[in-house]
Amino acid sequence: MILDKIIELALQEDLSLGDITSDTIFSPEDRAIAAITAKEDLVLCGMDTARQVFDAVDSKLIFRPLKKDGDFVKKGERVLELEGSVLSILKAERTALNFMQRMSGIATASREYAQIGKKYGVMIVDTRKTQPGLRRLDKYAVRVGGARNHRISLADSVMIKDNHIAAAGSITKAVQKIKSVIGHTPKIEVETTNLEEVKEALSAGADIIMLDNMTVEQIQICKKEINGRAIIEVSGGVNKQNLEQYCQTGVDVISMGALTHSVPAKDLSLKIVQYIR
Repeated sequence: MILDKIIELALQEDLSLGDITSDTIFSPEDRAIAAITAKEDLVLCGMDTARQVFDAVDSKLIFRPLKKDGDFVKKGERVLELEGSVLSILKAERTALNFMQRMSGIATASREYAQIGKKYGVMIVDTRKTQPGLRRLDKYAVRVGGARNHRISLADSVMIKDNHIAAAGSITKAVQKIKSVIGHTPKIEVETTNLEEVKEALSAGADIIMLDNMTVEQIQICKKEINGRAIIEVSGGVNKQNLEQYCQTGVDVISMGALTHSVPAKDLSLKIVQYIR
């Protein structure tokens, strides 16, 4: 249902007033075979989304997948073929490619980062820094790449962040309030920025402690203080260049907004390969 709405809105951007070029050149009877090809090496993602885009435009189009989500595809390889109305193929082309390119970009980066984390036994997870309206697709692409999802919505888990702490008065007050209302079952995560806050979070009974925007040296000091009494998550300032350094600290989880908020789209293109007369 959510994907249907996303696709509907995306197609409206292109087609709400029609396609003046294609509608002028072609008739509904014109048919063709088209192929989508990878223009660079990538981890493929978004095949089912593309299928639904083409189906939304024309349910009579024949969709032939040649690869599946999660496959590593080399430059020049075809990932799918289409057969049917030229008008329908051209009208759906850009929307389908936009989804596939973004999702494949996220999946490719997630694969690379997750493999680095795996070497050190560190779980790599995403954040809520996703494209507005596309969170479920972004997070699906993260999973396809082999990384993991943090919370999808604010209702998924308890995470006490800087503004919660500031408004509540302290870490201790915020944790006590949570425990008094929701009980002992849900895990409580607390965001910290220095050693003193880590100590307070431990004393308050936090289950997960996020070390936010700390240096490797600070993380090592905090990890020694925590000493197995809470799950350690690192977040902030982590990127492709320094990820291995952070993994070497031996923390449990590293959350990276870079998995979704600034990943370049991968290059895929659609070409008409045969006009059917």
